[in-house]
Amino acid sequence: MPQLKALLFDVDGTLADTERDGHRPAFNKAFREAGLDWDWTVELYADLLTVTGGKERIRYFLEKYLPEFTPEEGIAEFAARMHKRKTHFYLAMLQAGEIPLRTGVARLLDEARAAGLRLGIATTTTPENVTYLLKATLGEESIGWFECIAAGDIVPAKKPAPDIYLYAMEMMGLQPEECLAFEDSENGIRSSLAANLKTIVTVNDYTRDHDFSEAALVLDQFGEPEMPFTVLGGDAGDYTCVTVPLLQQVFNQDGLSRKPAGS
Repeated sequence: MPQLKALLFDVDGTLADTERDGHRPAFNKAFREAGLDWDWTVELYADLLTVTGGKERIRYFLEKYLPEFTPEEGIAEFAARMHKRKTHFYLAMLQAGEIPLRTGVARLLDEARAAGLRLGIATTTTPENVTYLLKATLGEESIGWFECIAAGDIVPAKKPAPDIYLYAMEMMGLQPEECLAFEDSENGIRSSLAANLKTIVTVNDYTRDHDFSEAALVLDQFGEPEMPFTVLGGDAGDYTCVTVPLLQQVFNQDGLSRKPAGS
């Protein structure tokens, strides 16, 4: 029987609720600094999140909502410049401790490490965003907890392509049947499933209505003993928060026995 050896985590929306209260306002700060009156509202950002990658998201916004906008430097160069400034503002927010980890994340990482499980990250966000989040929430030493931080443009095709997960597993010398992936979005689980990874989903406000029918387990959060999760799909047995024994149970499930989301 295959043995669970490693956990591979997405970052934005999975480890922390970074999209609504982190990346979105950071984009708006970059736009204002550039003298642009654009405002990516919570509702608009829900549409923009259908595209993964910050630079790609800017280009999508221009193509769909401002097709007449033609910067002198070119669309690609403009998007790269805006994304760089957005990252500056986002990192400042991280350093100020304004973006906490989601409920249960720190506890689960501690339990996983104590159980000897290997940790990796597979994300479309930049490496700096990952390391700043980890340092601000878990301390400087937490960077070393993860054998591989696969992030940003390290692979040419971003999620929903499987490339970032395939890269992380290659770097860690792992096979899909030795890992569990953690995601929060439809693009994310399309990526992990394309890499043949059994996947646990923790939804957020932006992704609650996405299609997670192929997830092994769908939850509203990782949970804590005093703050139990709600099961939206799959079977968590008697568990009320994500623990290593629950991960072992999900990993060893032959099928993906599910109940409809919201039931």
